[in-house]
Amino acid sequence: MENLLIEFIEKNVQHSEYDWANITFNNERVGKARCLIEKNSLTIYSINIFPEYEGHGYGKEFVEYSKSHFNKIIADRVRHSAIGFWERCKFIDNNDGNWIWLKNK
Repeated sequence: MENLLIEFIEKNVQHSEYDWANITFNNERVGKARCLIEKNSLTIYSINIFPEYEGHGYGKEFVEYSKSHFNKIIADRVRHSAIGFWERCKFIDNNDGNWIWLKNK
């Protein structure tokens, strides 16, 4: 998606226990994601697309961007109502509440 910018802000910069990602489209912040980066692995705790921007594919684009930058992505404690989203993003149920995607090497 052209004009979409994903910017990870490391936890030490934010003085947080999480790494946050700003999701921006056409210079307007449309959402954020709460994550944890560990080497080539990303754990996503939440993707929050602001209500007025929902339904435009920004959450999926955030996941696709993350796939191009990490070898392993864990969607932490996926809500039942979000399972379809993670399935469409090619994540696999880890049978512990988490859904996982691994880069083919």
